[in-house]
Amino acid sequence: MRRVWAVLPFVLVAVALLLDPATAGAARWNLVVQVVLFTVLAAVPGHLTRHVSYVDVAWPWGLVGIGVVTLVTAPELNAVTVAIAVAYLVMGARMGLWSLVMTIRHGWWKPGAPKAELPRYRYQRRRWERQGFRSEAVSVQYEIWLQGLANASVLAVPTFLVAADSRPSSWSWVALGLWAVSYVLESVADRQKQRFAASGERGTCDRGLWRYSRHPNYFFQWMQWNALVLAALPSLPGRITATSLVLVAGLFLVSWTLFVTLTKHTGARPAEYYSVRKRPDYARYQATTNMFFPGPVKVPSGSAGRTTG
Repeated sequence: MRRVWAVLPFVLVAVALLLDPATAGAARWNLVVQVVLFTVLAAVPGHLTRHVSYVDVAWPWGLVGIGVVTLVTAPELNAVTVAIAVAYLVMGARMGLWSLVMTIRHGWWKPGAPKAELPRYRYQRRRWERQGFRSEAVSVQYEIWLQGLANASVLAVPTFLVAADSRPSSWSWVALGLWAVSYVLESVADRQKQRFAASGERGTCDRGLWRYSRHPNYFFQWMQWNALVLAALPSLPGRITATSLVLVAGLFLVSWTLFVTLTKHTGARPAEYYSVRKRPDYARYQATTNMFFPGPVKVPSGSAGRTTG
C-alpha cells in the first residue's frame, strides 16, 4: 500500500491533464514520449542489469521531451510559452548529457556489477529491505516508472498550463528571471565542486556556495522548479472545472515533489550516508553548515570561536 499511495497523486494529475481540454493534446503526446523514453533508456536495461541508475538518463531526456511537446502542441507560441519550453530543454539537456557520460564511465550496462550503480540507488536498496520489499526486479521497475510517471504528470503541469494560456504576463517574466538566476547558481555550485575535486585537496568541499549549504546545487535546482511554478500562476484564474482544480493542486505538488526528492529520496540523505563514512571531516561539516537551505556558518558546540572554512 505504501507504493500505491506514493503513485496515486501522480496518477490523478496525469488523468486530469488528459481530460482537461486545454492540456489534453499535449498530455497525450507527452505520455507517448515518456513511455518510449523510459522503456528504451531505463526499463529494458534496468531489467537486464538490475540497475536503477539508467533512470538518471531517462528522466532528464524526458524533460527535453516535455519541452519539445510544449513547442509542438501549443495553440499559440507566445514569448512566455517559448521561454518556459526552453527552460525544460536546457535543464533536461544539461543533466541528460552528463548522465550519458556517467553511464559510459561507470558501466551501468554491465550485469552483476553492483558498484556500477550510483550510490543513491545503492542506498535505495537499504530502503527496500527496511520496508520489506523482497523482489529486486519489481523494485527496480517501480523506481524507474515512478519517475516516468512524474514526467508524464506533475512535472509537465507548469509548462502545459502556460502553453494553454494565450495571455503573456510580466509576472511570468519575473519568474523566468528567477529560473535563470537559479540555473546559473546551480552551475556555479557544480563548477566549484569540480574545481575542488580537481585540485587534489583531501576532505570536504566547503568553498564558495558550499560554505553556506551542504547541497547548494540541489537547492538551486529546486528553486528552478519553484520559478516554473511561479511562472504558471498567471494561468490559474478562471480554471474552476474539476480537472483544472486537480491541475492547480498538481502545480503546487511540483515544489513538494522536488523538495522531497532532492532532500530525502535520491538527493541529500543518500549522498550524506556515504559521505560521512568516506570523509572524516564530514561530521563537522554537517555540524556547521545547513543541509539544504543556504544560511550562515554555525559554530559547533564545544568549538566557540571556530567555523568551517
